[in-house]
Amino acid sequence: MSSDARTTTGTDQPWTVGRVIDWTTGHLKKHGSDTPRLDAEILLAHARGCPRIQLYTHYDEVLDDEVRASMRALVTRRAQAEPVAYLVGHREFYGLDFHVSSDVLIPRPDTETLVLELLTLAAGRPGPQILELGTGSGCIAVATAANLPAAKIVAVDISPAALNIAVKNATAHNVAERIDFREGDLFEPLDSEAKFDFVISNPPYIADAELAQLDADVRDHEPHLALAGGADGLDVIRRILAEAGQRLKSGGFLLLEIGAEQGNVLPELIAASGDYREARIVNDLAHRPRVAVAERL
Repeated sequence: MSSDARTTTGTDQPWTVGRVIDWTTGHLKKHGSDTPRLDAEILLAHARGCPRIQLYTHYDEVLDDEVRASMRALVTRRAQAEPVAYLVGHREFYGLDFHVSSDVLIPRPDTETLVLELLTLAAGRPGPQILELGTGSGCIAVATAANLPAAKIVAVDISPAALNIAVKNATAHNVAERIDFREGDLFEPLDSEAKFDFVISNPPYIADAELAQLDADVRDHEPHLALAGGADGLDVIRRILAEAGQRLKSGGFLLLEIGAEQGNVLPELIAASGDYREARIVNDLAHRPRVAVAERL
């Protein structure tokens, strides 16, 4: 996208909304984006300060210098694999809008499988008490609280920066009074006798050898603390399994998001603890193993 309102080839075509989207789509495609058109539209809507749908009703509008300068800066960063969600500062999850920054993982549709399973299991329980380990942006806890008004949730994260974002999101969605955010490592900040109806987590589960193979936008920009799961990706999951049984009421449930390749091993690990009935694996919308669910004996 030229810094002038005309093309660099001497034609007199102005930089309209439609032309900027087309140019940006081609540029980002050359730089490795899997969704260049979507990226272009989201970035331009952010630069214009408008809903994305409005771009289609202003397709022939000529952009002013300020918007074009903002768009150039965004496109430059996106071409260097910086995630769109970080560039615009938010991401939708379970029908809600969440503030995000590089201090937290970007919420993903796959994780909605965990929320949906939790809401289904908790639907018949009055005032369910829920513990979330590694809350990050708070998307799981906030989406749960917004859809389960009787729930009381404790959400833990080791990162104070992540907790600040989670609190901001809970406040934005008017559920902060029902979520007790605590800083610490997994179960460490809990009261010694605290027990829950549900223990849930989207823990780090990427094997060390796989980290270097991740897409650049994930590998180079999202927090490794929330991704790296050790040699086989199961270090944090094993730590959760070692204590979760003691924190669950009889008949309570453990729900863990997992990597697609971990669907076979998780039931074995859960069974080895001796604390649960037979575990089951829930697939995501792409039919990949995504959530391990086990009921406490």
